[in-house]
Amino acid sequence: MSYKVYGDHRSGNCYKVKLMLHLLERPYEWVSIDILRGESRDEAFLKKNPNGKIPVLELEDGTCLWESNAILHFLAEGTEFIPNDARLRTQVLQWQFFEQYSHEPYIAVARFIKLYLGMPDDRLDEYAARQLDGYHALDVMEQQLTRTPYLVGDRYSIADVALYAYTHVAEEGGFNLAGYPAILGWLQRVASHPRHVGMYDV
Repeated sequence: MSYKVYGDHRSGNCYKVKLMLHLLERPYEWVSIDILRGESRDEAFLKKNPNGKIPVLELEDGTCLWESNAILHFLAEGTEFIPNDARLRTQVLQWQFFEQYSHEPYIAVARFIKLYLGMPDDRLDEYAARQLDGYHALDVMEQQLTRTPYLVGDRYSIADVALYAYTHVAEEGGFNLAGYPAILGWLQRVASHPRHVGMYDV
């Protein structure tokens, strides 16, 4: 099956889907969506995702899937990237919920303010607040990764894909990872996978 991915190559949520497709060696077409120009709010795009957000994965029959972590589950179903054990699968979900509620809203938003918007004066207080909570999220990850090589035990899973996406570019949001040796080691392990692809790789 071949897919279409509607996304922005700088977006960590879109990168999750791109990385997963490369890990699974699945063919796809990338369709660029410029969120700053409002392209995700165009009528044609809203037919694919009425919530007006990227990424969207379009299947060959025209079905469109959205929400990055849900797409990861669809793509990785039946592969090595989702554990068979129910407890471990639940831990994968635990980390994906953590990513969306306790990590992405801080690290990704700080990066958006800095990288996309260029630190406008009216967002500086928000940026400082996102930094504080973003470091808390990194502290939680560091604790786990001092115990296990990957977020769920000793195997690379979609939990790692979900959290790698924004963590590996956290410095673009002003976060200093030098004090997180376990996270830095984990980033290297994820990037060393033979089918790894970078966020900015064509």
